[in-house]
Amino acid sequence: MGSDNRICVGVITGAYGVRGEARIKSFCAEPSAIADYSPLSSENGKTQYPLTITRPVKGGFAARLGGVFTKEHADSLKGEKLYAQRRDLPSLPDDEYYYADLIGLDVLDTGGKSIGRISAVHDHGAGDILEIAAADARGSFLVPFTRDVVPTIDQTARRAIIDLPDGVMPEASDAK
Repeated sequence: MGSDNRICVGVITGAYGVRGEARIKSFCAEPSAIADYSPLSSENGKTQYPLTITRPVKGGFAARLGGVFTKEHADSLKGEKLYAQRRDLPSLPDDEYYYADLIGLDVLDTGGKSIGRISAVHDHGAGDILEIAAADARGSFLVPFTRDVVPTIDQTARRAIIDLPDGVMPEASDAK
């Protein structure tokens, strides 16, 4: 899990054009709000990027990043995650979560048995998917992040209760 003081709000996906603009993919509920949290920081926190959106483009925005003046520099930043300070982000209702708040939660079944830990949250457009690293080291498995499957998130206890659908957990290996 990243720093508790920062939340990943986007990623640089490469250069846009030849004048040093970068292509940005926003993870914000309102995508253009990413500019409201400027300056954004790099994953390691050592670089600050003042960000100004210049135009919407397919899959995100073209943006000017402070200190980035060439296409080559913007291209070299491809894959760089952009972080905002948690204190600058809006408070969420009780039933909404930042991905960073879910990663690392212990996962229990409805009977209280430990089944793993949330290792990632994926969003491929059709709804959020939780990746669970199995407690018995049998690999990982995916579950939809819906109220039916995940009825309880307890941030205070750092756990999620999952009503596991049949056949979701990886099978134990018979290899010796």
